[in-house]
Amino acid sequence: MIAEAASQALSLIVSFDANVMAVVALSLQVSGLATLIGAMIALPLAAWVAQTRSRVREPIVVLLNASMGLPPVIVGLVVYLLLSRTGPMGSLGWLFTPSGMTFAQVILITPIVAALARQVLEDADQEYGDLFRSLALSRWQSLCALLYETRFSLLVLLLAGFGRAIAEVGAVMMVGGNIAGHTRVMTTAIALETSKGELALALALGLILIAIVLAINVFAHFAKLYLRRRYA
Repeated sequence: MIAEAASQALSLIVSFDANVMAVVALSLQVSGLATLIGAMIALPLAAWVAQTRSRVREPIVVLLNASMGLPPVIVGLVVYLLLSRTGPMGSLGWLFTPSGMTFAQVILITPIVAALARQVLEDADQEYGDLFRSLALSRWQSLCALLYETRFSLLVLLLAGFGRAIAEVGAVMMVGGNIAGHTRVMTTAIALETSKGELALALALGLILIAIVLAINVFAHFAKLYLRRRYA
């Protein structure tokens, strides 16, 4: 049975089955947009925390570090309550839509990217801080320069955030509802098809997901090697 399912799965992949490709495309769309939005929030926040000497710095650092371990089902529950008809964001109509799934993933990956980026930027600030001050750069100019100087390291972090987002199942299932042709992504489809006994489709999506995650890690690995050679 396993051999037959594997054969059918490979056939679905090689033939670019429309159902499989639609699920993969939606997964990439939702996770890619969530990573982009998360980066726009996390990177400026991380840069500010790395440079500030405000009293709220330490509480924010602790909060970011603690948020890295947020259980996805709790995030899904909170987002579901926010987006429900009686919730404060119910008027947006995002529940059981790709927008709602993106919102949930943004909440999940933003603190991860922010916490990791803070450490990278803090180390860079110790290296470049005196130079920025000698050039009389404003706070905003210093933040932009810091982000630019660490752009390759931050790219690796964003790839990690994307990998975390695309592998998420709990929150997106609760918020998206796993509706065929509308909110069904790879992780939720794998869970559903496995429970139905449709192993071929589940295995095909699983292989594609593994390939995507592997490609991300390979790219991140070579990016690290490039960084070491560049700044050695």
